[in-house]
Amino acid sequence: MYTVGLQSAADAFLLSSFKAQVVLALFVLFVLLVLGHGSHTDDSPNQTPVFLPGSQLLAIVPFFQRRFEFLNDGFRKTGQTLFQFNMLQETVIVVSGETGRKAFFSNRHFDLTEGFKVLSGAIPVVRGVTSDLQTNQIALIHKRLCAVQKTDHLSQLIAPILEDCRRVMDSWGASGKFDPFEKIYELLFQTTVRCIASEEIASDPALVARLKTLYDTLDSGTTPATVLLPWLPGPSLLKKLWATKQVYDIVAHAVDTRVQSGEFRNDTLQMLVDAEDERLVMIGFIMGLLVAGARATGTTASWLITFLGNTPEWKDKAILEVEQLLATYPPQAAQSSSLSSHLASIPLEAWETETPVLEALIHETLRIAQPHTAMRRNLGPDTVIDSKTIPSGAYVVYPFSDVHLNPELYPDPWRFDPSREEVKTPFGYLGWGGGKTVCLGQRLARLELKLITSMILLGFRYSIVDSNGDRPDPPPQPNWNDHLLCRPEKGTCYLTHEKAMLLL
Repeated sequence: MYTVGLQSAADAFLLSSFKAQVVLALFVLFVLLVLGHGSHTDDSPNQTPVFLPGSQLLAIVPFFQRRFEFLNDGFRKTGQTLFQFNMLQETVIVVSGETGRKAFFSNRHFDLTEGFKVLSGAIPVVRGVTSDLQTNQIALIHKRLCAVQKTDHLSQLIAPILEDCRRVMDSWGASGKFDPFEKIYELLFQTTVRCIASEEIASDPALVARLKTLYDTLDSGTTPATVLLPWLPGPSLLKKLWATKQVYDIVAHAVDTRVQSGEFRNDTLQMLVDAEDERLVMIGFIMGLLVAGARATGTTASWLITFLGNTPEWKDKAILEVEQLLATYPPQAAQSSSLSSHLASIPLEAWETETPVLEALIHETLRIAQPHTAMRRNLGPDTVIDSKTIPSGAYVVYPFSDVHLNPELYPDPWRFDPSREEVKTPFGYLGWGGGKTVCLGQRLARLELKLITSMILLGFRYSIVDSNGDRPDPPPQPNWNDHLLCRPEKGTCYLTHEKAMLLL
């Protein structure tokens, strides 16, 4: 009887108008939430993390939209180094402090994949392609990412990356003004497509722009409802599904065309084809790593150039370092006289071992401008952190602000200072991750950042201005509530530039 009744209700729901479906679904959701998730009175045992005061329902939206403020408020309101709240039916425990940090990054049962699957939601989800992957599939993707960063392959990428830079930067004109968090991010997206995807896609500016727009749609379409209630047919979910399908089609077409044609190209897709990887593995590799690489590296590059525009002494140091590299590794006589061809003559080993200033700039930028919150799920038995029990199955998060913006470790933490001494505290720096989950693409990311920064520093005279064209005082500050891209308030930060060289 109940089965028939449920089926009839489902049929009626599906036959109703879209507006009626949304209204009914939201009403049912509201009733469920109000009945099941009211305020929490903290009468739990001493060994249980204290609950965030107030309605648990009201914690959901701030976690996704103002995460930095929400987590800081949680620590302030509870007065504890750990606290917990409910994300619908799920328990989320937030940890902080040196003890919590060490336990978080050292526990082998805290699983990254399961944590991000529920609490993040900003990666295109295609079951069996980018989500719900078997352990051997994940291991294979990691293996391929390591192969992309082998010395021979990275060396071959230097010239194409610089050529992409030349073409995109030429489009900026001889002089002008733009938002660095748009234009430089677009440039990083282009170079990431070049490094991770295929030559056919990377050499088609219109297709790259379309891909970026689709990934932007995925970002804007990620809401608490789409993450926690993926069955709710709301507008944001439909936008995400549409964008995911479009990205899948673009990548699948590139893969299928390459396999069917048998044509050889010296790119990452060719490496996957030659390894005879499964079709879905190749598609998933490109879809997932494109967005992960472009977001993180694009954010870092945008802020690195912005920081240098406000700290002329470090800009001068970086320019001098690159000029010394050019003097040490002059181009061959037959090469073009362009800046990009000159930089391409510098070998990979020199970029990696003879650029301490660029390394320090990247290191400090990652500290200030990566608003990351590490997310895990405890797939092992109950465990204890700071005398508090972390139950099996609970989600555990650690905000990087706890360490990177800690004035006891980094005095005046918002100040951009690449000369800071190394922090000796365990896991005192997490720019590339920590424990068993470090960034596997960091060698490629470092190279991209150094090449693009060098092109901008030597190719342009530039400064950072506000909407009135004046030097901003105070300088722009990373917005950690923008947990994907960390952008300052739109319209408050611009880059004015003039070409310093005739041929980029």
